[in-house]
Amino acid sequence: MEAHPVIMRTVAIANQKGGVGKTTTAVNLAAGLAQVGKRVLLIDLDPQANATTGLGHGNSATSTIYHVLLGELPLSAVLLNASPAGLSLAPSSPDLAGAEVELYGRPDRERHLKNALAPVNNFEYVLIDCPPALNMLTINALVAADSVLIPMQCEYYALEGLTQLLGTVRRVRAQLNPHLEVHGLLRTMFDTRNRLSSEVGLELERHFPDKLYRTVVPRNIRLAEAPSFGRAALEYDPACAGSRAYQGVAAEFLRREWVE
Repeated sequence: MEAHPVIMRTVAIANQKGGVGKTTTAVNLAAGLAQVGKRVLLIDLDPQANATTGLGHGNSATSTIYHVLLGELPLSAVLLNASPAGLSLAPSSPDLAGAEVELYGRPDRERHLKNALAPVNNFEYVLIDCPPALNMLTINALVAADSVLIPMQCEYYALEGLTQLLGTVRRVRAQLNPHLEVHGLLRTMFDTRNRLSSEVGLELERHFPDKLYRTVVPRNIRLAEAPSFGRAALEYDPACAGSRAYQGVAAEFLRREWVE
């Protein structure tokens, strides 16, 4: 049977543990997909708004995903152009922290993002940068998503966090989104000199052979520098080791998104 690319796929990038390269992955995967000609929407669903700042819109976003979740604006009204061409951003702001409380009293509180995405049809991929918590914002992302990509450091506590997140994915699948699947696990901030990193990496290979990305993202100072210039690392320094890794991540992402 001839293979066909999936159209309008929504992927939540989630890990309740902070500092694992989640936003770096969201920004650079989105940029990598746009660089190869895909139409991509990145939704910054984290009140820290790091993805928004990392794409150069830290001070220019007055209408944000906060207003969309509360039903004040359609998603199309808050979208900003980002670089490279083909990449759009639904920005965040610290106000989004209040949405957590405001959503609790509303009907269908878990489906506000899904409903906001329903009329959107001009993107091939929607990536959602989730907050580092298993809260109502993350639940909204998991309900709206077709799959979840989990960036993680190869350390002991990361395995405990992975177990919790996979449990949440199972509960969301059972109660709210039966089509949700785990897209993959991505090893980030990998230090080849660290024995524990290698041991945890091998453990992941044993337990998740089909879900673990072959591409590994190393620790790289250029990845950390790029957000201060408001650019994805793939544009800030395309030749650095981190950028080359995320180019590989984007290529592997697309291979995984093709269906028979």
